[in-house]
Amino acid sequence: MFSRLLMIVTALLWCGVGAGQTTVQPDPTQLAGVIEQARVDWNVPGLAVAIVKDGQVFLASGFGVRELGKPESVDGDTVFAIASNTKAFTAAAIAILEEEGKIRWDDPVQQHLPWLQLYDPYVSAEIRIDDLLCHRSGLGTYSGDLLWWGTPYTPEEVLRRIKHLPANGRFRVTYGYSNLMFLAAGEVIRQAGGKSWPEFIQERILSPVGMTRTVTSVKSLDALSNVACPHKPTLENVSPIPWYNWDTMAAAGGIISSANDMAKWLRVLLDHGQIDNEHRLFSTASSRKMWTLHTVLPFSEAAQKHSPTSHFKAYGLGWSLSDYKGRMTVSHGGGYDGMYSHVLLVPEDKLGIVVLTNSMTGISPALVNTIMDEFLGGEKIDWLTQGRERDLKDRAAFYQRIKDTTTPKVEGTQPSRDQQAYVGTYRSSLYGEATVGVEDDKLVLRLKPNSQLVADLTHLHYDT
Repeated sequence: MFSRLLMIVTALLWCGVGAGQTTVQPDPTQLAGVIEQARVDWNVPGLAVAIVKDGQVFLASGFGVRELGKPESVDGDTVFAIASNTKAFTAAAIAILEEEGKIRWDDPVQQHLPWLQLYDPYVSAEIRIDDLLCHRSGLGTYSGDLLWWGTPYTPEEVLRRIKHLPANGRFRVTYGYSNLMFLAAGEVIRQAGGKSWPEFIQERILSPVGMTRTVTSVKSLDALSNVACPHKPTLENVSPIPWYNWDTMAAAGGIISSANDMAKWLRVLLDHGQIDNEHRLFSTASSRKMWTLHTVLPFSEAAQKHSPTSHFKAYGLGWSLSDYKGRMTVSHGGGYDGMYSHVLLVPEDKLGIVVLTNSMTGISPALVNTIMDEFLGGEKIDWLTQGRERDLKDRAAFYQRIKDTTTPKVEGTQPSRDQQAYVGTYRSSLYGEATVGVEDDKLVLRLKPNSQLVADLTHLHYDT
């Protein structure tokens, strides 16, 4: 009954609930001014925006600089990490293999990865390929991400360890955003497609679509010019940081692209897989499958108040789904170390928007929503002001949590053990080894799988 309801809701939205509403043609120059002012207000060094409408590129432009303190400007060809907007490419790759008869959406994952084990034998045997793409494995949001971040583990090595990850919800009931399940989808592509995930994505998607400035690894950036630099914001300022290697989790977030290239991708998506008159990437049926509600998310009273014309939120296959002003919206965010992005599609209006940024703020969803309002007309929400206020509040709360955690609750206590008692090697079946040693008469923690994760251990209170 539940699955039938999801199909009915999706079908209604695909048929165009709210059809007959007309879109507005904004002035490109005025819209560019809004974007630039938002960049300045949010203190974002640089960003790029692409808008596709009715099969044509309405806008593809850059704003600000690639790196703070340097003069090089962002333009439509500047490349940024798109992070989790990669997930749509992985879902499309699965669709391609399904249409070729090499897999089925409902194949048990163990049919292709017999070694994969999760927290429960039943779930291990029952989880299907489409389950990997819609965050309903029962794992918690972001759980296990430390396994791939900066470690030498291959995707298979990461996945062989996740049998030690506990469930955080009910299989096929609870939403839990899982990068690890998209790593598993990438391994399914490798097994069924006969090529690694990067090779398959390059040959079967990027090249046919003509995305010539899009790569799947930071290792490819040395051969590219016009590359944005990641930045980290604090309460006081914004500063450049190095690119970080995400090769292990490429299938969940490894693609690096430009506004011009992403505009080509948006055009194919809005045309339900059609590249041109002679070539298709995937079928309309596959497009419908990926944009069908698979996992329902809670939609709170606060969310309804924030967006009064919206009524539901769900996840398809590699995409977030909702409604806005009577239309279905298809969207996704992406968060990389020093770069955030956002993609939004309004299929009924043949409207697609992407915002790529070189900073870690919430400007990208606020901007795509602002641009969407400009095209859809009607009552507008001040997404940028609301988002900026929320962004500043959340950042302040983040640093306050750090301060609260590192402030002693009880003054004047001493640990009950000598410093040397903590020294040793600690092992986790899930993660690997960590060591505690004495360096310059201080305890130092080192997580061995990632040499950059080093921490001084200082006494807080009692034996903490």
